[in-house]
Amino acid sequence: MSLSKQLYIIISLIFFMIFAGNFIISVNNTRDYIQTEAVTKAQDTATSLGMTLKPYMKNKKDPEIVSIINAIANRGFYKELRLEDVQYSFTADELIEAALLDLNVEWSVSDVSVDAKFGEIITNDDQGLGDQLAELEDLEAPQNSYSEPEIQTYVFIPEGDFKEGQELLVKFSAVGNDEIVNTVANIKMKKVLVDVKRDVKFDRVPQWFIDMIEINLPETKSEISDGWKVGAVIYVSANPGDAYDKLYLTAKGAIIYAAIAFTIAIALLVLFLQFILKPLRDIEILAQNIAKGKFEQIKNLPWTTEIKNITITMNDMSAKIEGIIAKLNSNLETMTKKLSEDGLTGLQMKQTFETDMKKMFISSASGYIFSIKIDNLGDFALHNGNKAVDNFVRSFANILKNADEIFKAEGVEISAYRFFGSEFAMIAKGLNYENAQILAQNLQRSFEQLGEEVEKPNICHIGGTPFNPIGTTPGIWASANEAYELAKQVGPNEVYIRDDNDLAHDMEEWRDLVLDIIEQGKFEVGYISGAYGLKGENENILLMEEAFTSAKDKNGADIPIGTFVSIAEKYLKVIDFDKAVVQKVIKHIETNNIEHSISINLSLDSIHDHKFTLWLIELLKTHQDIVNQLVFSITAYGAAKDLHKFKEFIDMVHQVDAKIILKRFESKFIPLDEIKNYNLDYIRLARDYTNGISKDGTKRGFVESMQELAGLLNIKVFAENVKEDEDFNVVKEIELYGASR
Repeated sequence: MSLSKQLYIIISLIFFMIFAGNFIISVNNTRDYIQTEAVTKAQDTATSLGMTLKPYMKNKKDPEIVSIINAIANRGFYKELRLEDVQYSFTADELIEAALLDLNVEWSVSDVSVDAKFGEIITNDDQGLGDQLAELEDLEAPQNSYSEPEIQTYVFIPEGDFKEGQELLVKFSAVGNDEIVNTVANIKMKKVLVDVKRDVKFDRVPQWFIDMIEINLPETKSEISDGWKVGAVIYVSANPGDAYDKLYLTAKGAIIYAAIAFTIAIALLVLFLQFILKPLRDIEILAQNIAKGKFEQIKNLPWTTEIKNITITMNDMSAKIEGIIAKLNSNLETMTKKLSEDGLTGLQMKQTFETDMKKMFISSASGYIFSIKIDNLGDFALHNGNKAVDNFVRSFANILKNADEIFKAEGVEISAYRFFGSEFAMIAKGLNYENAQILAQNLQRSFEQLGEEVEKPNICHIGGTPFNPIGTTPGIWASANEAYELAKQVGPNEVYIRDDNDLAHDMEEWRDLVLDIIEQGKFEVGYISGAYGLKGENENILLMEEAFTSAKDKNGADIPIGTFVSIAEKYLKVIDFDKAVVQKVIKHIETNNIEHSISINLSLDSIHDHKFTLWLIELLKTHQDIVNQLVFSITAYGAAKDLHKFKEFIDMVHQVDAKIILKRFESKFIPLDEIKNYNLDYIRLARDYTNGISKDGTKRGFVESMQELAGLLNIKVFAENVKEDEDFNVVKEIELYGASR
């Protein structure tokens, strides 16, 4: 997370904490005040209403009571107004009405009773006791005052199984018009005389606000006396809607103010941080560029002292690392030259020959390969001194170096190599059979002249074979050696050039065979150890396997994979082949719960094909749980064919967290000072760099320098196929990331 985001978050949290604290305190204080005000108002209303209803307690079913309570409730300030009797009572008139007796008859009720399991009925006959108490208090009623007729009331005393609001069957006798009726009436026994309720929520207060904040308005009450005793109780509950409305407006205003203040504060903070943190962003970009191998400098130093010092330090570090890498590159180039160039003749060595052959396969070039050997160099050395032998070998090599002069106008590229001792080779790219004959004959004449000068009549033989684009380097070189042997049979200083009819297999047969294998999936994917860890917690742990494919011809013999891929590329089937291999590897990892990485070789046609890369990215996105175990392998000489496309492919693969290994690395293909541009995950050195490293100081120096350079660029280096224990120990001392044996 960036520093600016952290500051935004921290300041926002501080602002939120301050605002939240003030907001909570303010809302709570406002709520407490509103609650107190509402409860006080409800209590005053209960007291006032109790005084108003006192005269009506003689007949608690008087409709006037309901009218008075409704009038108060209609003001909307109350949630509930409820009048409750202190006991369960009913009148004789209610019994007569519930029993459906003729209301036009004056009835006298007696013998009122209910089922004993629910309780008993008593007569509310205590008016006389009230009169006596009034006399004791000298509260005599005025003379000739109007007295309302006494209402006969019955009181139910609940017991046992009675439940509030239950209807009871009341038995009674009624006498009227000289008629006695024994009947029953269903009377609901409840204390609530009047209950008026109003909705709580106001329209302009959101429900979520009501659910989030609790306003507790306890119910208030006032007792209403009926003479000397409590006749009823009036309960008043304040309607919290009004309280919520006031509280919501207060909270809304506070939030709006805070939002405006916060917006202004953040806007000012953004402007300030843009100015303050710009140098830090420059430093971040510089650090990222250093990691990518781009060693730039920040020219405009910031004015803040601390950041200015950091900037100066980063500039110094960038310059120093650039110097270190430049020195390493220079050392590596020097050592590469020593490893690939023959010290005596200046010709390239066998390692470079193999590399150039790989280039021929990549480009599907045509041409001829020549095997040239000096005859009896040992005998010549016995009769001449070392200096004479060296001069002879240099003269021999110079003839090979100048062999391309006669074909320069025709665009033929000729390269000469010295393998060891008396063995030489030539690659003539773009040469046909007729020109190969001319070249060999010119070399033959030049060598014969050299033989006359050094008094060595039998100087050499030359064998040539056409380059086979579907063959292998060992196979083509074997064919050139066969031509050399045939030249020896012809006579001294003779040449033998094979024509295209000597190719081992007919191209049509190869095409039909390879296409059938790919279309029918008649190939297997196996796995060989790619690298074991050499240091730290990864030591001796399998880090990576390499997926390899195998297919057989009609006779059941293994087809060289180089030949197979070459034919697949020629007939545009290699992309289908690569897709099938990738899918098989993914299935292998998921089925067998593989935990280490597996490298998959891809052809150049595949990584250059936009449809293939899109297909690959979509496939990898559906296998995110294993994608970091997939390492796509490209040979250094393959990548060198189109470095721009290679970099594009790396960037796409990294977007889905897969990895890239550049295998068979040689500095001839990708200049060392350009490695930093490709963001590689792994490099696997060509085996020639570690083969015999224990006895070759130049190779050791090269590998050590390569390890240092890769370490600066966060690239892990592998050694390939280290066979000898002495070589393996040296590789381990250098602390490469891993090695295969």
